[in-house]
Amino acid sequence: MRKFDTQVQYLKYKVLREVARQHWDGRLLHELWNIPKTIISGNVPTTRCCVYKERAIVSERVKLAMGGDRENPNVIEVIKLACDECPVSGYEVTASCRGCLAHRCEDVCPKGAISFDSNRKAYIDKTKCIECGLCAKACQFNAISNNKRPCQSACKVKAITMDDEKAAEIDESKCIACGACVYQCPFGAIMDKSFIIDAIDILKASKGNTKYNTYAVVAPSISSQFSYAKLGQVVTAIKKLGFHEVVEAALGADMVAYKESEELIEKGFLTSSCCPAFVMHIEKQYPNLIDNISHNLSPMAEISRYIKSVDENAKVIFIGPCTAKKMEFQKESVSPYVDCVLTFEELQALFDSRAFDITAFEEDVLDNASFYGRIFARSGGLADAVAQAIKEHGSDFELNAIACDGIEECNKALIRANRKLLPNNFIEGMACVGGCIGGAGCLAHGAKDRTQVDKYGKEAMEKTIKDAIVAVSLK
Repeated sequence: MRKFDTQVQYLKYKVLREVARQHWDGRLLHELWNIPKTIISGNVPTTRCCVYKERAIVSERVKLAMGGDRENPNVIEVIKLACDECPVSGYEVTASCRGCLAHRCEDVCPKGAISFDSNRKAYIDKTKCIECGLCAKACQFNAISNNKRPCQSACKVKAITMDDEKAAEIDESKCIACGACVYQCPFGAIMDKSFIIDAIDILKASKGNTKYNTYAVVAPSISSQFSYAKLGQVVTAIKKLGFHEVVEAALGADMVAYKESEELIEKGFLTSSCCPAFVMHIEKQYPNLIDNISHNLSPMAEISRYIKSVDENAKVIFIGPCTAKKMEFQKESVSPYVDCVLTFEELQALFDSRAFDITAFEEDVLDNASFYGRIFARSGGLADAVAQAIKEHGSDFELNAIACDGIEECNKALIRANRKLLPNNFIEGMACVGGCIGGAGCLAHGAKDRTQVDKYGKEAMEKTIKDAIVAVSLK
């Protein structure tokens, strides 16, 4: 069964798998030069001018699989060599232009960027064009198109620009590490750094070491991934990698919902703190709202803090769909609790680097969170959980939540909140469309059916948030 929904993902996975395989065996530094040849088999280039350029690009992918440029704080990086096939973005006049007499495109252009050739066909002067799009809207023949690059279309915070050589460039002042550009780039020219080597080092060091145990904290969106196997078999496979225990981040979600509802009742208005990309977006674009961000840790950090409070020698590796989590775990407020972050793509590479046949494994179980903790994986789940927590507190506080599905919806709510025009008193912000189940690090981005998440939630043993919190505290 196909595990990925694009060939770019598959190529990225092959590099990760090979890097992991050789690092397990301690051969990585000795065989590093050979990985591009292994990945690009044969002498026929795939999409580039020659196989040598293709191998050079794979070499850059290997570097990112090994952690990338550690001097660059952003976990999203551009492979300049691979970014050379997309058309230059901007408005262009197509062959559909009829050379009409009306010249509506010329009339609406605020910069005088449109002129006409000897055949009366419109022409756009790029040195004057400000890409306002008024000409495209005015044209009655739809003859003016916007050739926007996929990465730029995907980036809803407008952090993607072009350098002098027309390669993609990331504006660090705007980037929120959501990874939308990573998934949408058709050439795999934008990638997230991997900490897969760091994870293997932690697991290798803990093997046979009685000083510390390594815990895997898995995001609840795992319920929509690894469709070729049963979830219990995936849990078994994670343990076979060397993890001492597999814990649900949804337990942390229960804890966060309970605390966040208390904070909301006290302050009267709040934005969620669970999605690191959403939080980063507020910090960069809406500084006036920073004080309104919930002061609670994210579910990942909350459950990790709890694990380390009961096992002082614990190491924690978070596994989920989110590239922004790779930024979050390095924050001063989170790094004491989370030692490493992997995506589901990287977990699949780890499984295959050990040649696991997951479908042959027996089923294990996850520690039980509540229904409400598990539905954090989809848009609206956090708001539902906060509503339940308020109810369990016995408060008469009237929740008026808005669940923002994707960064564009977040922007609409944040703009109104910034102007004090938002009627809602709680903003659930999810940078990815669909919520965490639409994260850039997912195996299959089409697996966004919220009913699948709700079904997983209903399988939870604990039916209330408080019950889940009490149950975990007794273990």
